[in-house]
Amino acid sequence: MQQTTQPTENKMGTMPTGRLLVSMSLPMIISMLVQALYNIVDSAFVSRVSEDALTAVSLAFPIQNLMIAIAAGTGVGINSLLSRSLGEKKQKAADRAAGNGILLGLFSALIFVIFGVFFSETYFRIQFSAKDFEENAAQCEAIISMGTDYLKICCIFSFGIFLQIVTERLLQATGMTLYTMFTQGIGAILNIILDPILIFGYLGMPKLGVAGAAIATVFGQIIAMLLGFVFNIMKNKELHLGLSYLRPHARTIGVIYSVGLPSIIMQSISSVMTLGMNKILLMFSPTAVSVFGVYFKLQSFIFMPVFGLNNGMIPIIAYNYGARKKQRILATTRLSVFIAIGIMTAGLMVFQLLPRQLLAIFEASEDMIKIGVPALRIISLSFLFAGYCIIITSVFQALGNGVYSLIISVARQLVVILPAAYLFAKLFGLDAVWFALPLAELVSVTLSTLFLRRIYREKLSQMPE
Repeated sequence: MQQTTQPTENKMGTMPTGRLLVSMSLPMIISMLVQALYNIVDSAFVSRVSEDALTAVSLAFPIQNLMIAIAAGTGVGINSLLSRSLGEKKQKAADRAAGNGILLGLFSALIFVIFGVFFSETYFRIQFSAKDFEENAAQCEAIISMGTDYLKICCIFSFGIFLQIVTERLLQATGMTLYTMFTQGIGAILNIILDPILIFGYLGMPKLGVAGAAIATVFGQIIAMLLGFVFNIMKNKELHLGLSYLRPHARTIGVIYSVGLPSIIMQSISSVMTLGMNKILLMFSPTAVSVFGVYFKLQSFIFMPVFGLNNGMIPIIAYNYGARKKQRILATTRLSVFIAIGIMTAGLMVFQLLPRQLLAIFEASEDMIKIGVPALRIISLSFLFAGYCIIITSVFQALGNGVYSLIISVARQLVVILPAAYLFAKLFGLDAVWFALPLAELVSVTLSTLFLRRIYREKLSQMPE
C-alpha cells in the first residue's frame, strides 16, 4: 500500500541553504558543461564538412531551440507543482504531476514528428530570398538539402529530448540531481563519440555528413531518456509512477501550464529572435549566420553552468515557498545571483581576450574571423547583466509568477533585439548589429529588478521570519 505522506521532511526544507544549493546544482552544472562541450564539438565536426554545413545546422537551431523551449517550459511547470506539492505534503498531487508531465512530453513530441516529416524543407526554403537564389543558387540548395536532412531526423526522434527533460525534472524536483548528471553526461558523451564516426564514416560506418550529426544527437537523447526512466523507477522513492497517474487530469495539466506556458513562450521567443536575426544577417552573408550560430554554441559553455545552477535553485525555492520558509528563499536567491555573476564575468573575460582562438575551433575562414572577432567581443558585453537576469526570472517561475519572466523575455528579444538589430543593420552595417544584444540586456536587468521588488511585497514580505 502506497504512503500518502512522507515520514520525514525533504532535505530542501532542512539542509543549510549554501550546502543544499551546491549539492543540488553541482551535478547539473557538471552535466550541463558536458552538454555545452557536446554543442561545441558537434558544430566543430560539422564545420569540417564545410562552412555551408555549419550554416545549415545554424539555421536549424531555432527549431531545435523550440523543442527544448517546450520541453523545458513544461518541465518548469512540472517541477514547480511537484516541489510545491511535496512541500505541502500532498503526495497524490505530486505523483499525478509526474505522470501527466510524461504524457505532455509524448504529445509535444508528436507535434514535432508531423513538422519534421512534412515541413522541414519548406522551413529552410523560406530562409532565402529570390535574390539569394539569383546570386548563388547552388549554395542555397546545398544548405537547404543538408539542413532538411538534419532537421527531419531531429524532429522525428524528438521523443528522446522531450522525455529526457521531463524525467530529469522529476529527479530535480525531488532533490536527486546527482542522477541527472549521469543522464545528461552519458547522453552527451555518446553523442560526442558518435559524431566523428557517423559524420566522416569511421570504423566501417557510412559517411553521413550532417545527417550523421543528427543521428548522433538523437541517439544520445534517447539513451539519456531511458536512463531517466530507470533512475526514477528504481531510485526515486518520493514519487510513484503508476499507470493510473498517466491518465490526463485537467486540473493538474492546467496548473503545470499556468506556470510552464509563460516559460514555454519565453523560451520560444528565443527561437523567434534567432530566426529573425538569421534573416537580418543573411542580408550580409551566410557567413554572418554561421558566426551567430558559433556564438550560440560557444556561449552555451558559459550559460549552461548558470542554467544548471538555476535548475538546482528552482525546486529549493518552490519547496520552501510551499513550506512558508522566507529566509531560505532569500538566502538561496542571494547565493545563486552571486555565483551566476561570477560565472558570467569569467565568460566575459574569455570572449574579450580570446575571440580568434574560439573561432579557430570551427575551422573559421578569414572572412568568418573578420566578422566573428568583433561580434564575440560586442555580444559578450551582455554577460555583465545576464547572470543576474537568468536567476531572478527563474525565481519568478519558482514562486508561480512565470508571467513576469515572459514579459521580460518579450521586451528583451522582440521589443529590443530584433528592431534594434534591423535598425543598426540599415544605418551602420554588420558590426553594429551585435550591439542589439547588450542593449537588450540593460532593459532586462531593469525590468527584473522592478518585478523582484513587486513580488517581494506581494508574496514574501508577509511570511514569518
